[in-house]
Amino acid sequence: MTIGRISKAAGVKVTTIRYYESIGLMGTPDRSESGQRLYGSDAVERLSFIRHARDLGFAVDSIRDLIALQTTPEADCAAIDAAARRQLANVRERIARLRALQSELERMVRSCEGGVIATCAVLASLADHDQCASDDHGPRDLAL
Repeated sequence: MTIGRISKAAGVKVTTIRYYESIGLMGTPDRSESGQRLYGSDAVERLSFIRHARDLGFAVDSIRDLIALQTTPEADCAAIDAAARRQLANVRERIARLRALQSELERMVRSCEGGVIATCAVLASLADHDQCASDDHGPRDLAL
């Protein structure tokens, strides 16, 4: 299967596939005589696994560890369980930060009384973190 076909089959962009190859999440594909990448059905499964793990917020290093653990199916799954529990804790922490962010933004919007830019309460809050009601909404990573 060519990179274009595997891209469609797994729902992953071609550039993403190349990136995953470059960082070692995907094995090195075979090449045709003309140098075109050729993939087997196992590559579609791997890409689907990576994509789903990324959708669930797993970091690339965690995904690499999970893939390595897949190679020993008879092994105890405690390490995988621990990775999933860590990810769940990370998600809960991000949700808490997002709730704090939501509260602060709601407070800022409520403080807005219209008027002119020179007296804008929202801009004043953005310019001076001390005007925020709490300190727990940033500057941490909130990327999902």
